Amino acid sequence: MGARRWLSVACTLGFALAAERAAAQSAKAPHGALAMSEQEKRLDKLSLGGSSGAPPARVTPSTWAATIPADNALTPERVALGRKLFFDPRLSADGTVACATCHDVSRGFTDQRPVAEGIGGKLGRRNAPTVLNAMFFTSQFWDGRAALLEDQAKLPILNPIEMGMPNGDAVIAKIGSDSDYVKMFQAAYSRAPSYDDVGRAIGAFERTLVFLDAPFDRWQDGDSKAMSADAVKGFALFSGKARCVACHPINASSPIGSDNRFHNIGVSARHQDFESLAGKALAELAKGGDSQQVLDRLALETDLSELGRFLVTKRRSDVGSFKTQQLRNVAVTAPYMHDGSMQTLWDVMDHYNKGGEANPYLDGGIEPLALSDEEVDQVVELLFTMTDRRLGDENAREMTRQHDLAATQRPFRDTALAMRKVLPFEQRLQKEK
Repeated sequence: MGARRWLSVACTLGFALAAERAAAQSAKAPHGALAMSEQEKRLDKLSLGGSSGAPPARVTPSTWAATIPADNALTPERVALGRKLFFDPRLSADGTVACATCHDVSRGFTDQRPVAEGIGGKLGRRNAPTVLNAMFFTSQFWDGRAALLEDQAKLPILNPIEMGMPNGDAVIAKIGSDSDYVKMFQAAYSRAPSYDDVGRAIGAFERTLVFLDAPFDRWQDGDSKAMSADAVKGFALFSGKARCVACHPINASSPIGSDNRFHNIGVSARHQDFESLAGKALAELAKGGDSQQVLDRLALETDLSELGRFLVTKRRSDVGSFKTQQLRNVAVTAPYMHDGSMQTLWDVMDHYNKGGEANPYLDGGIEPLALSDEEVDQVVELLFTMTDRRLGDENAREMTRQHDLAATQRPFRDTALAMRKVLPFEQRLQKEK
């Protein structure tokens, strides 16, 4: 994007951003989240669809039907119950953490932190992905350890460093005496509150968070002015030289831009000995079993987190592999990667451009791309067009913030590797000397 356009965006947003920051500081909830009441006000302005069971805009009926479990058909009553639970910090042991703490409406339904913070200020080992469009994933979490949103919703409530409740019975004991909840569970599921229905209801609410109406979509619909010339060039690179489409297909059956598979792209390889970690993981799993709760603990509380999908499958081919994240609304969900180690989309592109980080388990499709700085800029500009129009203001702010940050630091850029002037094994030999 040209310098004049960046400057224009920055000037336009300047006063509005300062005012919003001042207002946000006066409406903070614990752990840095926006107050729950303020988040709900913002949610009301987003015009969500799907609660009646009909497919939202830009989702085909067959795709929509395939993502909804038979035992949790969407109804307004279930969505309303799930929404109440999503914003309720009483689901945590100390009453300070709700689902919306780490999936903040004002932050792209994530927390925009490297790793999530739970009760007592405890930090996990992984970045909190957005719940926007999460229903389109065929598995949940970075390592796919949960199959459905309904399964995913329950685990953080019981994890000791996230929401910290001892068990499902304790959750129901805490909210079961609330007459509003009793009525809402009865209306939604025709029975008394249960922990399984807590997960079902939160899952139902999260299925309404479909955000697929972006400038990119309008351009694909035939509006030639919906994207800039650089973004159009970025799409040609995305589909060709940059090879993004290999793992990030975007089409009617894959609307979010993820292949729903797991890949080692070398992020953890910068600082981890995979062989040693894998041995420790197998010993831990043999000792404690491989239930969802055990996997949840290892993934969020130990260095074994860096093994990714291997913790679930125990397959060597999955060492250091993590789920391909969606590209939808990616601009408003920084920082990036499972550990939140990349601050901007320029960091992400620099990482891929140099061929990731060499390691014995690196995905075979990861190799240097030889993209020029101009081509990197064009792909990044394309990615900014994939944000839903309802998040346009946040997208513009992030465009300015990330552009300014990338202008001063590009820690993952390595032109020699990207252009194949030097090969990874040569660097390794030089370090060994």
